Amino acid sequence: MHRELRITGDGSHTIYVKELDEPYHSIHGSLQESMHVFINQGFRLIRHTPVHILEIGLGTGLNLLLTLASSQKTGTEIIYHAVEKYPLMPEEFGVLNFEQFIPDLPPGILQALHMGPWGKEFSLTEKFRVLKEHADIRSMAPGDIFDLVYFDAFAPDKQPELWSEKIFTRVADSMKSGSILVTYAAKGSVRRTMKACGFQVEKLPGPPGKREMTRATLI
Repeated sequence: MHRELRITGDGSHTIYVKELDEPYHSIHGSLQESMHVFINQGFRLIRHTPVHILEIGLGTGLNLLLTLASSQKTGTEIIYHAVEKYPLMPEEFGVLNFEQFIPDLPPGILQALHMGPWGKEFSLTEKFRVLKEHADIRSMAPGDIFDLVYFDAFAPDKQPELWSEKIFTRVADSMKSGSILVTYAAKGSVRRTMKACGFQVEKLPGPPGKREMTRATLI
């Protein structure tokens, strides 16, 4: 897979995948998109601790870093399970500029995240534990019972098989009743698939450059 570094509209980095003609984040602003979709419309709705989070598509680690920064402000304990089929190489994650945009992160945390072991839980801070699973979404191991899911796979029109009823059923089976799934995608077919898998679905205003996003609650 050929990947190249690009700068988005808010100055933060993304990675562009040539084969898919698809960036990891919005070209209008990686940081803005992740903050709006995953933190503001997802993480900030969870009021208890600890919080068990599943991320479909670890990618650059931006969603995790923003979650870590947000959780430090509230003292929330996090257990974070991330699934990624194509991990970044050191020459890729070593140049990402996210730490310049996210205040109060522990020094070197981006490198610590990506250099951390795969398939074995490790701690990034005293209250933030991570399990990175090097796997395809379709073969991910059953995890904990999750309170929150960040569904950040490549777009439905690029990899429709990752937005199927089989995938959402698998994810739903790992979630608690009443838990939340958030994603940048808002296609009608995606929302209908979620509903078929037991989710109550709502459309919300999207981040800059995107009209809508989706939040789904497991009934």
